[in-house]
Amino acid sequence: MTGLVRIYIVKIALTVLVWCGPLLLVPERVGAAVGLTGEAAPFLLRLLGWAYLALCVGYAFGLQAAWKGVRRHGPLWAGVVSNGGAAALLGWIVVTGTHGPWPWPAQAVVFLSTAAAAVIALGLLWYALALDHVTGRLARPAKEQPTPSDTPAPAEPSADDPAT
Repeated sequence: MTGLVRIYIVKIALTVLVWCGPLLLVPERVGAAVGLTGEAAPFLLRLLGWAYLALCVGYAFGLQAAWKGVRRHGPLWAGVVSNGGAAALLGWIVVTGTHGPWPWPAQAVVFLSTAAAAVIALGLLWYALALDHVTGRLARPAKEQPTPSDTPAPAEPSADDPAT
């Protein structure tokens, strides 16, 4: 199992368990406990949960390719942007102390998510910019190989074909 495969597995698992699941399934009172109130709050939380789940779908395609030894730059760069942005925003919450009035479980999630997002962003960035060890240049993404469903089936010879 390569390092990239490990990064994708950890990223998908943490995102689903720590963010998607709770945001999609958590009762409204939990959002109110961390200051998210109002009629729109539950809908916005659910929307965010679905957005995180959509990112996981993209990571799953990256994971599938990584299992085959191929780096797909789309999922890599989406992960760099998503995790880098999350690390920056969550880091700002930690540095400014905005999390102060939150209950300790929410604070723990913020601290751990900040660290995890930063490490994952750096790991994905490493693979997105990985050098080709033979040429010393930035590695090019592998060409997409057509899947059997992308390749048209050969035409059946017809009775009207003079070549048959």
